[in-house]
Amino acid sequence: MPEERNDLDKRPSPEALLEAAKRDAGRGRLKIFLGAAPGVGKTYEMLQSANARKREGLDVVVGVVETHGRAETEALLPGLEIIPRQRIEYKGRSLEEMDLDAILKRHPKLVLVDELAHTNAPAAAIQSATSTSRSCLAPH
Repeated sequence: MPEERNDLDKRPSPEALLEAAKRDAGRGRLKIFLGAAPGVGKTYEMLQSANARKREGLDVVVGVVETHGRAETEALLPGLEIIPRQRIEYKGRSLEEMDLDAILKRHPKLVLVDELAHTNAPAAAIQSATSTSRSCLAPH
């Protein structure tokens, strides 16, 4: 394994970074679209990028996307497979959440997840989904 640089420079050497990248090949990656304010085009850009990846032949699905009624953004959804949200009953209310179990079962190469600031249903309401997800992730 490549050695680290001297004690004065604690950053890994380029060789060490390359070795780590080789070890991590096959793991998922996260790409985040950031914007300074609502309406600046994060979702629009994410959908444009997803459509380009789909045209390249990548298996792309929509886990959850919020268009906020913007016609230009909604126009980018046709042609992308959308995983239906799951309904969760909690304290007499029906909540819609991203269906992680369905996504894991579908096993796409790219999943779009919008609205990271979203407040999820309480843990007790989605406990069964979590246990199912863990079993899907377990080695077979």
